[in-house]
Amino acid sequence: MKNVVFYILALWGLTSIAQNKQVLYGLEEVPQSLLLNPGVTVPQKAHFGIPFLSQLHVNGGASGVSTFDIFGDTGENINTKIRNKIFEMKNTDFFTATQQLEIINFGWRSKKEIYFSGGIYQEFDFISYFPRDLAILAWEGNRDYIDYEFDLGEISTTGDLTVVYHFGVNKKINDKLTAGVRAKLYSSMLSYRSTNNKGSFITRFGDVDSPNIYEHTVQNAEITVETSGIASLSDLDGASQVTSEVLGRAFFGGNIGIGFDIGGTYEITNRLEASASALDIGAIFHSNDVETYQVTGDYTLNGIELIFPPLINGEGTLPYYDDLEDEIEREIPVDTIVKKYTQFRPLKLNGSLKYSFGRVVGGSGECDCMNMGGGLDRNQAVGVQVYSIFRPKGPQTAATLFYYRRLWDFLSAKATYTADSYSFSNVGLGIVGDFGKFNFYVAADNVIKYGNIAKAKSVSLQLGINIKIAEQ
Repeated sequence: MKNVVFYILALWGLTSIAQNKQVLYGLEEVPQSLLLNPGVTVPQKAHFGIPFLSQLHVNGGASGVSTFDIFGDTGENINTKIRNKIFEMKNTDFFTATQQLEIINFGWRSKKEIYFSGGIYQEFDFISYFPRDLAILAWEGNRDYIDYEFDLGEISTTGDLTVVYHFGVNKKINDKLTAGVRAKLYSSMLSYRSTNNKGSFITRFGDVDSPNIYEHTVQNAEITVETSGIASLSDLDGASQVTSEVLGRAFFGGNIGIGFDIGGTYEITNRLEASASALDIGAIFHSNDVETYQVTGDYTLNGIELIFPPLINGEGTLPYYDDLEDEIEREIPVDTIVKKYTQFRPLKLNGSLKYSFGRVVGGSGECDCMNMGGGLDRNQAVGVQVYSIFRPKGPQTAATLFYYRRLWDFLSAKATYTADSYSFSNVGLGIVGDFGKFNFYVAADNVIKYGNIAKAKSVSLQLGINIKIAEQ
C-alpha cells in the first residue's frame, strides 16, 4: 500500500496542472486574449490562427507538493519525506490538469465596427483533492488510529475531455466602454465526477466474543462516481478503436452542452483602465453512454475465523476470502445506475486595473490635453489582476501584479508576479512579436525556477502563431 501512495505522489508532483493565464490576460496584441475577455480592446482589423498552432496551452501545479520535495537530493530518506508531506498537506490541497489545443481561430471587423470572432478548441480538465485521511491509512495503517474516523468524504475528483465551438462579438460602445459576449457549444468526449461523498472507516477493539482483537467498520458510506462516454469503451478492441471512438465524439457524437462568456473594458480616465470577464457560464447535459456507480451502506468486519478441515479432507481450498468478498458486496453493494445528469462548467472570473504611462505609441509627445476622454495607447503600463475558478470544494484564487512594455513597434513584453494556492513567488514573462502579418507569442510562468524546475509547484507554457491584419 505504501508503494501506491508513493506512485500517486510522484505522478501528481510531475504532471499536475492549473488554469490561470495571467500573462495573456489583457495582452491586446494577442488575438487569443479575446478568449480570456470577450470585451478586450481589439487593435487589429482581422486575424486568422494557424490551424493547430495558434494556441497550445499547458500549465502544471500542485498546491501542496513539488517534485523536489519527494525526489530532491536533500540527504533525507525518501520514505521520511513522503510521510512528512502526507502529514503536512491538507484535504483542501489539490492537483489539477488542464490542457488546451486550438484547432481553428479567426476574427474580423465589420463595417459597423463590430469585431466578430470564432473557432474550435479542445480542452482537458482534471482536478483531484488530496484524500489526506486515506493517504495516512494507506501509509501508516490503522494500528495507531484506534477509534479514529478516517473520512471517506475526502474523495473528490472530476475530469473532462471536451471540444468547444465558440463565436463572439466585440463592440466599442463609446469612448470609454468596450463590451463583448461569446456563445459556446460544448461537445463532451469523456467525463467523470465523484464529489460530495460521505462515510468513514473506524477501527475499534472488538467484543469479548469477537474472533478478532479489532473490528473494522465502514459507516454511513455514500460514494458516487458519475461517468459519461467511458462505459462503452470497455467493449472496444484495442487502442485504435478507442481513439477513433473518442475522436468521433468531437463532432457532436457525445454529449452536448451550452454556455457563454461575457466581459468588458472601461477607461476610467485616459490613463486608468478596468476590465472584467466571466468565462464558461454554462453546463453539459450528459445523456448518452452514462453510468453512475454508487456505494452505500454500513459494514463491520470482526475478522475471519479460520477452520482448517477442508485442507485435512483433501479439498485443498480455503473459501474464506471468497466468502468475505461476497459478504462485503452484499452488505455494501456497488449499484450501477443509468441516468442522465447535468454538469456545470467550472466558472472562471477575471478582473484587472491597469495604469498606462510613458510615451504615446506612434508619437513623441507626452501631452494629451485635447484627449481627456478617449485615452491614448502608451508604451508602458502597470496593474493588478485577480482570478478565480470555482471548484468542488470552493473557489481557487490568484492575485497578480504586472508590468507591460512595448519595446518596439513590432515587439511587446509583459512580466507578472503572482500569488496563488501554489506559491507566493511565481514570476511570469510573455513576449509578443508582429513580424509583417505574422503574430507570434510565447508566455511562461515560474521562470525563476527554470534553473531547477523540480522545485516549482506550478509551471506554465502558452504559445501560438497567428496571421494578423492591422487597421489601416
